[in-house]
Amino acid sequence: MRRSQPGNLPLELNAFIGRTTELTELAAALEAGRLVTVTGVGGVGKSRLAVRAAAGVRPRDGAWLVDLTPLRDAELVEHAVAEALGLTDHTSRPPRQVLREHLAERDVLLVVDGFEHLVDACASLVRDLLVHSPGLRVLAVGRRPLETGGERLIALAPLPEQDAAALFADRAAAGLPRFAVDDGNRADVLELCRRLDGIPLAVELAAGRLRALSPAQLLARLDDRFRLLTGARRDVPLRHQTLRTAIGWSHELCAPRERLLWSRLSVFAGQFDLEAVEYICAGDGLRADEVLGVLDELLAQSVVNREEGPAGVRYRMLDTVRAYGADWLAAAGEATRLRRRHRDWYMGLATWCELEWFSPRQEEVAALVDVELPNVRAALEFCLTEPGEAHLGQYLAGTLWFCWVGCGRLAEGRHWLDRALELDGGHEDSRLKALWVLGYVAVLQGDTVAALGALHACRDGAERSGSAIAAAYAEHRIGCLALVTDDIPRAERLLRSALERYREIGELNSNVLMGQVELAMALAFRGELAGAVELCEEVRRVCADHGERWALAYALYVLGYAAWTRGESGRARELLTESLDLDHRFHDLLGTVLSMELLALFTAAEGDPAEAAVLQGAASRVWPSVGLPLFGSDHFGAPHVLCEEKARAALGDERYEECVRTGAGLGLRAAVARALRTEPGNERTRRLPRPEGRSGDGLKQGELRPGQRA
Repeated sequence: MRRSQPGNLPLELNAFIGRTTELTELAAALEAGRLVTVTGVGGVGKSRLAVRAAAGVRPRDGAWLVDLTPLRDAELVEHAVAEALGLTDHTSRPPRQVLREHLAERDVLLVVDGFEHLVDACASLVRDLLVHSPGLRVLAVGRRPLETGGERLIALAPLPEQDAAALFADRAAAGLPRFAVDDGNRADVLELCRRLDGIPLAVELAAGRLRALSPAQLLARLDDRFRLLTGARRDVPLRHQTLRTAIGWSHELCAPRERLLWSRLSVFAGQFDLEAVEYICAGDGLRADEVLGVLDELLAQSVVNREEGPAGVRYRMLDTVRAYGADWLAAAGEATRLRRRHRDWYMGLATWCELEWFSPRQEEVAALVDVELPNVRAALEFCLTEPGEAHLGQYLAGTLWFCWVGCGRLAEGRHWLDRALELDGGHEDSRLKALWVLGYVAVLQGDTVAALGALHACRDGAERSGSAIAAAYAEHRIGCLALVTDDIPRAERLLRSALERYREIGELNSNVLMGQVELAMALAFRGELAGAVELCEEVRRVCADHGERWALAYALYVLGYAAWTRGESGRARELLTESLDLDHRFHDLLGTVLSMELLALFTAAEGDPAEAAVLQGAASRVWPSVGLPLFGSDHFGAPHVLCEEKARAALGDERYEECVRTGAGLGLRAAVARALRTEPGNERTRRLPRPEGRSGDGLKQGELRPGQRA
C-alpha cells in the first residue's frame, strides 16, 4: 500500500490475507452510503480491513485515520479528530466548528477506529459532520454500531479455516523462516485455527508461539488459551497484546447485567435460542423479563452473534468469547448450578421431541435436534460426570433413541448409551429404557453379542420390576435381532408377541409401527407377500393419520421389495424412490443405504449395469458409518449379490470394479441424487428420464423370487 494521496493511513508491514469478499462488500457500501460501520468481536481484524478498504477509495482530499483507542475522555473526541486531520487552531472557536469549516467543501474519507467506549460522543460528532459536510464519508470501526441515521452495518466474521491457516503460515514463517504447512502438520494447523474460531489476533498470537512449540503442542495446550496466547508485537495497542486483553476490553465495556448474562451464556455449546436463555440464565440478579434487552446489548457489542436457519432465529458465541465467560462463571461459583439448569432444559426438550416424533412435526423435530445436538451432548456429559446424576443420563440417552436411530447417529448413540449404562443410576425405569435402546442400536450396527446382552438384561429387569412396557420393547428388539440374523420363524413369533403386548398396554408410536414393518419384512422373506403388503398398508394409513414419515419410509421399502418380487418393476421403483427420499431427508443412513442397495438391483434390471455398479459402490461407502453391511444377512443381502452377479456378467470384472470405485468416490448427497435420478440439490423435484424394459444380459424384472437366498 503506497501513500500517493493526502491522508495518514498507515502502511502495511506484513501480508494482508483473505477478506476478498468483505473488501468488495465494504467498497460497495462506501459507494452506496456515507456512513458505514464495521463491527465484530475483538481481534477479528476490523481495523486492518478498514484501512485496506479505505486505501482503495482514494477520495480527492484523502483518507484519514482517527484512532480513539487510547482516549478516555469523551470531551476530547473532537480534538482527536482535529489532530488526526492535522488541524491547528489557536483561537477560541470550538473544535467542532473548526472541523465543520475544514470539511465543508472537501472530499474526505474519515476512518474512525475504536469508538465503542465513546459511542455517544462519537455518534453525535459523526452525525453533525455528515450533515454539514456533503463530501464527507465516514468508515467507523468498533465492537458495536454507532446507531445513528443512515448507518450501514457490516458485521465482520472470523476468517474461514483455509484463510486462517494461510495467515498462520505467513506469520509463523516471519519468525521461523523454514516453517511451512505440510502434510505432517496440516491437520494440526487446521484444527488449531478452527479451535481459535478463525480470529486473526488469536491465530497470529498462536503463530508467535512456534518459536517454542510445535502446532501439535500448541493444540494440546489450547484449553488454557488465555494464558497461552500472549506476547504480541509491542507496536500494537495494549488491548491486542494478549487474547485475554482483547476479549477483556469488550468485557469492560459491558454493564454489570451484561457481564452476568455473558458468563451464564457460556454454559451453552453451539447455537441456542431465546427461550432457553430466558429459562437457564434468568434469576439471581437478572429477571426473566430483562433477558431480551440484555441479550440485545450483547448482540450490539458483538459478544453474541445472531444466526438464522431451519430452526429459526438462534444465537451463538465464539468459543473464545464463551471461554472468557466461563472463567467468570466459575469464579462466581455458579458453574454447577447453571450447568444443571442447562441440563434440565435440554432434558425437557428431548422429552418433548420424543413425543412429537410421532406427529406431523417429525421433520421439524429432526431439524431441531440437529442444531441442538451440541447442547444435548453437554447435558449428557454433565449427567455422566456429576455425582448423583447418572440416572438422568440414562434417561436422556434412552429418550434420544429417535435421534440415534432415526437421524443417522447410531455410533454416537452407542457411545452415550454404553457410558450411561456403565454407571449405577439407582432408577430401574431409566436403566431399562437405556438397555432396550442400546440393544436396538447394536442390532442395527450388526453387533449381535452386545445386542443380546443388553436386550436380555432389559427383559430380565422388566420381569423383576413388573415393567410391561420394558418387556414389550425388549421382546420387540430381540425379534428384530432374529430378523437380521435370518432366524425368520423366531423373528415372526417374537414380533407378533411384542405387537400384542403393545396393544395390551395401549402403546402406539413410531417404534410400534416399525415392529409391524419388521414383521412384514419377515413375511416377505418367507414368501407371504400378501400378508406383508397388508401390514405395510396398515402402517401407511396410521402414518397418514398421525403425520409420521420416518416409519413410513421403511414401510415403503418393504412394499417396494414385495412389488419387485411380484414383477411390478415400475411400482417397485416408485415406492423405493419415495422411501429413499424420506430417509435422506431424515439423514437416516440405514434406511438410505438399504434403499440404495435395492435401487441398484432395479437399475441393473432396467438395462444399466454400469450405473447399478456405481450405486453399489456408493452404498459400500455408507455402510461403514452404519455397521455390518446388510447385517451380514443372507436375506437382506440377496438383492446385492444378485445385482453384483448380473452386473459383473454384463460388464466384466475390470469394468465392474471401476464403476464400483466411481460410486465409492461419491459423497452421500451426490449418491442419493444418482439413485433418485435427480440433479444434486433437487432430490425432491425434477426427475431425470429412466430406462425401461430389460437388460441385454438376461436380468429380468422380478428375478428375486420369494424366499430366495444368495
